[in-house]
Amino acid sequence: MTTFVDRVELHVAAGNGGHGCASVHREKFKPLGGPDGGNGGRGGDVILTVDQSVTTLLDYHHSPHRKATNGKPGEGGNRSGKDGQDLVLPVPDGTVVLDRQGNVLADMVGHGTSYVAAQGGRGGLGNAALASARRKAPGFALLGVPGDLQDIVLELKTVADVALVGYPSAGKSSLISVLSAAKPKIADYPFTTLVPNLGVVTAGETVYTIADVPGLIPGASQGKGLGLEFLRHVERCSVLVHVLDTATLESDRDPVSDLDIIEEELREYGGLDNRPRIVVLNKIDVPDGKDLAEMVRPDLEARGYRVFEVSAVAHMGLKELSFGLAELVGKARAAKPKEEATRIVIRPKAVDDAGFTVVREEDGLFRVRGEKPERWVRQTDFSNDEAVGYLADRLNRLGVEEQLMKAGARSGDGVAIGPEDNAVVFDWEPTVMAGAEMLGRRGEDHRFEAPRPAAQRRRDKQAERDEATQEFDDFEPF
Repeated sequence: MTTFVDRVELHVAAGNGGHGCASVHREKFKPLGGPDGGNGGRGGDVILTVDQSVTTLLDYHHSPHRKATNGKPGEGGNRSGKDGQDLVLPVPDGTVVLDRQGNVLADMVGHGTSYVAAQGGRGGLGNAALASARRKAPGFALLGVPGDLQDIVLELKTVADVALVGYPSAGKSSLISVLSAAKPKIADYPFTTLVPNLGVVTAGETVYTIADVPGLIPGASQGKGLGLEFLRHVERCSVLVHVLDTATLESDRDPVSDLDIIEEELREYGGLDNRPRIVVLNKIDVPDGKDLAEMVRPDLEARGYRVFEVSAVAHMGLKELSFGLAELVGKARAAKPKEEATRIVIRPKAVDDAGFTVVREEDGLFRVRGEKPERWVRQTDFSNDEAVGYLADRLNRLGVEEQLMKAGARSGDGVAIGPEDNAVVFDWEPTVMAGAEMLGRRGEDHRFEAPRPAAQRRRDKQAERDEATQEFDDFEPF
């Protein structure tokens, strides 16, 4: 049964926003008390959070589809819908979030680090929020926006200070078992270790973590054996330890050639050249192993390696090794830059950024793309003429109609708003004031009106002129 998973593809869906409510307040002797439809609730986000108690991605291997809850619709009486509940997914420390093309979206290191993998849709505005001096009785509300749908890849890269690398059966698992309290599987056949093992070592005042990476063989960086699956766990380690077998029974192997082969695989994988390295000659409790270690040690030291002779079985040389590793770890930690406070980078839009684009495609269709137009289309109830007219007004104020005319659009041409797989297509009819001229003064009801003094009429007309220039399209209920 699979117990360790370090790479999964996850399908996450944020919650949809709740629809706004179109309602009119009614009570005795006051059947038309004005619009009182509440706003829809926000959809829940899908949030990845680093949890130190989680060490594998196994749960997501078995259940790769995760969805947050939807926001509730608004109700009459100015009652807003309840927000959807965020879905928090715990991930191990060192998890890298990528898209399906392999681009890094987030590198999650440190307990509590969070990343919003899918954002919940905003709730639609009710007709109470849409009411204004010009539009006193809106007969429509905005629909909730669907939540994000994302396909992401999670890769776990072990966060450890020291990585033990070497051939299968070189004694890495035995070494980590005697240096720390880790209890890896140990046997006398190759590829005993099938998953990375972590242990905590205390040497004086220094406490550091050590990782036993499954054995490497020639061609590991290209996928042979288990190397390609677990070489990523070496990336975050500050110190690399070559564990060399001085008592191997294979006639075509020796410690120096083993070192050269493993170094070549690390070079092929890339990104590890700046890691300090030491060499551990293991199994010196065997007579032939002790003799071979003494023979190759001068050659290794001449190459610049710091060499330790140890026996994991007989507990020989372990204290010197643990303190030597602590020294290197301390230097690596001191060389790292101090963590800075979280910075918020603000990237203002260019002054000439219209917020949308109009492109004429080969088949003559005009396609409008942009965050606002596409969101407004999703919020529109096309069964309601008044809502459609409101959408037309918004698009006109944004400048979509003007850009269509500049792009060469003519009456009756096809216009699509949105991507190819999810667009609203219609035949364009240019108007002086889109929607308003076609549908008249929407949102007004003579039953709400009473005779007004001349001064009040003048104030209302001024309010209408002021509102015509006011940007209220992105009004948020909260």
